[in-house]
Amino acid sequence: MGGEKKEYLPLVKGKPLTVLGAAFGAFASCPEIGPIVITVPPDEKNGEAKACLPHELLSNRTDLIPGGLTRRSSVHKALLFLKKYNPSHVLIHDGARPWIKQDLIVKIIEAAIKYRAVIPALPLLETPKKIGTIEPGFPDTMFINQHLRREELYTAQTPQGFAFAEILAAHEKAREREEAENFEYTDDAEVWGEFIGQVAIIPGDPANRKVTFPEDLI
Repeated sequence: MGGEKKEYLPLVKGKPLTVLGAAFGAFASCPEIGPIVITVPPDEKNGEAKACLPHELLSNRTDLIPGGLTRRSSVHKALLFLKKYNPSHVLIHDGARPWIKQDLIVKIIEAAIKYRAVIPALPLLETPKKIGTIEPGFPDTMFINQHLRREELYTAQTPQGFAFAEILAAHEKAREREEAENFEYTDDAEVWGEFIGQVAIIPGDPANRKVTFPEDLI
C-alpha cells in the first residue's frame, strides 16, 4: 500500500468512510455483538484509529488498545483485555476486510456456538502449486515441487469464531512456542488447530475481500 496504513484509508476516494470504519460498523450495528476491542499500532499517539470510526456507533463497550508486534500477539492482547467481560465466545476479524456482511457475522456466531471453532472459507478457483527450492544455475526461476489438488484446499476468511476460554488458552501456548522457536502463526484457526482441535468451515463470501493492494479500494 506504499507505506500507508490501509485500514485508515477511505474506502471510496473522497468519501469519509474508512476501511476500518466499514469493518467496525458491520459489527457495531449487529445486535448479537457485545464488546468490541480494536488493536492499534503500539506507537500510535494521535488517535488515528478512533478518528476512522463512525462516531455514532461508538459506545462505552468499544475499546481501542495497543496491539503487539505481530498479528497473533495483537489478538492475544485483545483476548486478555476481553477477559473482564467474561464472554462465552469471541469473533476475531481483520480490520482490512471492510465488506463483511451482517448475515455472515450471524452465521459465524451460530456456528461458533455449535462447533466451538469455525471459520468462513472459499474453495480455490485456480490450481495451486507448491514451490520448491531454487535450482542451481537458475537463480531467478522457481520450480514446482508439488502439484496440489484444488478441491482439497480452501482460502480462509474472517471473522473467525471461537469458544473464548479455549482460544485464549491456545494463544498462551502459541506465545510460548513463538518465544522458544522462530515461528509465526498466520491466523487464529491455526492456533486453535495446533493446541485445541478441529476447526469447522462454513461457506465464506466472495465479497468479503481483504484490502491488500491500492486497486482493491473503490
